[in-house]
Amino acid sequence: MSKAPLKGRDAYKVWREVATRWADNDAYGHVNNVVYYSFFDTAVNQWLIEQGLLDIAKGDPIGLVVETGCRYARSLTYPQAVEIGLAVEELGRSSVRYRIGIFGKGQAEAAAEGHFTHVYVGRASRRPVELPAAWRKMFETILMPGEPALPLEKEEKQDERPDGRRLRVRPHSVLGTD
Repeated sequence: MSKAPLKGRDAYKVWREVATRWADNDAYGHVNNVVYYSFFDTAVNQWLIEQGLLDIAKGDPIGLVVETGCRYARSLTYPQAVEIGLAVEELGRSSVRYRIGIFGKGQAEAAAEGHFTHVYVGRASRRPVELPAAWRKMFETILMPGEPALPLEKEEKQDERPDGRRLRVRPHSVLGTD
């Protein structure tokens, strides 16, 4: 089965540079796949902090990661600088799906491409909440042209499962409610 090629640099709006670390290489001599997910988390959360949307200690609402995925195309190794591209791929009523591209510094083709989805919930309730209007405006600044920004009433219906139940996010038994 043939897959579409990974997206190029023009598919991303915001860029971050990170350095690989000695510990990132695995026994096969390349950056281990789990490190790419750390790159995703770093790029998204760094952008949220810079925009004033993430206050780790007191923020409300908070974003919970509900889905991630990654496609790999070429290896990265230590020591190598990495450039991470970020864009919003889909903006919903209470959710944001980010597109993330991982590139070796200065390379035109991505080493990997992934996605990362936050559902925003009340800090105490852990129930989905509508994105504040000011937050939507910030997310729209990195929404890629032609990508869906779902109308509120349309996404409300999409949040429902086929059996009519709604998505519920409950406090985690280990992580608690904070």
